[in-house]
Amino acid sequence: MSNAKRHEQILTLLTHQGRASVEEIATAIGRTPQTIRRDLTELAGQNKIVRYHGGASLLAGIEYTGYEARQKIAAEQKARIGAACAALIPNNVALMINSGTTTAAVARALSGHTGLRVVTDSVKISHEICGYSGVEVMVPGGRVRPSDGAIVGHHAIEFLSQFRPDFAIIGASAIARDGALLDYDIAEVAVARAMIAHARNVILCVDSAKFNKMAPVRVAGLAEVDVMVTDTRCSEVLRQMCQAERVKVIEA
Repeated sequence: MSNAKRHEQILTLLTHQGRASVEEIATAIGRTPQTIRRDLTELAGQNKIVRYHGGASLLAGIEYTGYEARQKIAAEQKARIGAACAALIPNNVALMINSGTTTAAVARALSGHTGLRVVTDSVKISHEICGYSGVEVMVPGGRVRPSDGAIVGHHAIEFLSQFRPDFAIIGASAIARDGALLDYDIAEVAVARAMIAHARNVILCVDSAKFNKMAPVRVAGLAEVDVMVTDTRCSEVLRQMCQAERVKVIEA
C-alpha cells in the first residue's frame, strides 16, 4: 500500500473519530505501529493533523467538510437519529431546524406529521420538506452560503427573533470534552444561537463520532440543551456529562 493511500485512510479514520491512538489506527488499516508513527509524523508536518503522545487528532480547521461528503458520514446513524427525534415532535407545533446533515434527516422524518410550522435556515431542508402536506415551511432572508445552502446574516437572526417555537432542533460539528457544542462558521453559529435562545425546548441531534472532535467556534453548552438524540455508540463520558447537566439522552 502506498504512503498516499495510507495517509488517506488515516485521515478518513480521524474524520470519523476525531482522534485515535497509534494502535487503533494500525489495527484499522492493517499496518504496524511503527509505520503508523512515521505516517503521523508526515501528516503532522503537512499541518493536516496534531500529534499527541500515542496518537493523533484532526486539526479543528476553519471550514466544513463538503455537504455531500458529510451526508455520507454515519448516514445510517443519522437516519435513525432523525426518526427518533421526529418521534419526539407532536403534531400542531412550531419548530426551528438549523442547517446540517443530521438535522436534515430529522426534517425528512417529519413527513407523517400534521399541523407543523417549520422555520429553517437551510435552503436544502426547505426544498426537501416544502411538499409535505402537513408542514408549513418558512425561511428567513439573508445570504445563502454556497457550500451547503445555509442562510446566514443579521436579516436571518432578526427574522428568527419574531418566533417563540416549541422546539429548536440543532446540530453541531463537534462536542468538546468540556461539553461545548462547536461549529465552523461564526455566521451560522449566530443563527443557531438565536434558535436556542428563542425556543422553549432544545433538541441536539448528533452522531456519537462528534464527541471529542474539534471546531473553532462555540455554539452553546450542554446546559442549554434539553434532549440529546444520538446513536448507540454514545461515549460513557458524554452520557455522564449529559446526566450532570440534566440533559435527557436518547440513543437511536
